[in-house]
Amino acid sequence: MISIEDVTAAFDRKDYREVAKLLKALRKQSPQNPWVGFYIGKYYEETGKLDAAEKAYGKVLREIGNPKVISQARAGLKRVEAIPKERRKQAIAQAKQDPTQLKPGLLVLEPINPDRKTELAKQFARIMQLQPYSARLLLPTRSWRMYRTGAIGELQVFVRELRQVGIPCFCATLEQINRLRVFRINYFETLSPHATVICKNEADQQGKLPFKWSEVSQIVSGILPIFKEVAVENHRRTQVNYKQEIHEYIGVMDLHLHGRGCILRLCEDSYEFDNGYSFIPADDKSGKRSKSAIDSMSMHLKWQRLVKHIQQQLPQVNMVSDFTPFAETAIPEEDMLERIKPHLDLFRFAPSVWDNAFALYSGLVFLKPSL
Repeated sequence: MISIEDVTAAFDRKDYREVAKLLKALRKQSPQNPWVGFYIGKYYEETGKLDAAEKAYGKVLREIGNPKVISQARAGLKRVEAIPKERRKQAIAQAKQDPTQLKPGLLVLEPINPDRKTELAKQFARIMQLQPYSARLLLPTRSWRMYRTGAIGELQVFVRELRQVGIPCFCATLEQINRLRVFRINYFETLSPHATVICKNEADQQGKLPFKWSEVSQIVSGILPIFKEVAVENHRRTQVNYKQEIHEYIGVMDLHLHGRGCILRLCEDSYEFDNGYSFIPADDKSGKRSKSAIDSMSMHLKWQRLVKHIQQQLPQVNMVSDFTPFAETAIPEEDMLERIKPHLDLFRFAPSVWDNAFALYSGLVFLKPSL
């Protein structure tokens, strides 16, 4: 007959193979023994299987009534919960000893499978020290969520732990985003067979950049809200206050050329539709385009025609268009966004970090394969 004393003796020798063998036999021999569940948790704890240990100790606390066993299981559960916290603390402290790991960065959560949300929320809550309800609300299921800012070394520690439990995420430094080369397109000079754009670099120097459509690796599109102050009377009509409302939306689109390590940025508000290649179809049999007809077209319609022509040239290229939900999670981090260069020529009534948010989003999409 196997006894609990045999199991404790094997633990003392740190003979975990023997421990596993004895516990398996003892569970069949004495399934009602309250100590069996506890020592299963202890076995998982000492062999580094912390998730399994947490579940085993939790099962003892739910199902066993023996006060001594409960006391031991509760202590074991506290140890198991403290181990990853201490490891994380040490890893973060070690990372911060390297000056390069102190660079400011951000952590982005990627969408999870909705069917696993309850399960992953528990893991997320444990790692990030949150209430399970809050953790469930924070985990995205459709688009990226800008979750946390801080020193990149610390964020990398969290990314490793989150990925280990199946939560997709990544982090990047603000320096990586700002280091990307971005050319602002004034207009397309030619479209076929290869494209040529007149554009400006980061120093506002204008030049010509030819490229093959096959070089475009992906497209990022979005819309930027333009805010305008409107007068609002108070209920007594003695004073006029002002508040910002969305006046209109402006389209933006980035063409990523990973082979060249650069981004070509188009903006509806600054694109010169009167120059270069015309995206406006001929309005008579002669093939001529009426200037009055072009001038009468709205800016939005011209932009839609431009976007359509680009998509026709790139039918197989992936288009990423979840900017707005990501931006809504990033906008509260105004201090961080102000450190991102927007690279946009966009008329605004007042500055807005929405421009910076698009530059951040597109930059993260560009960098994602290497993060």
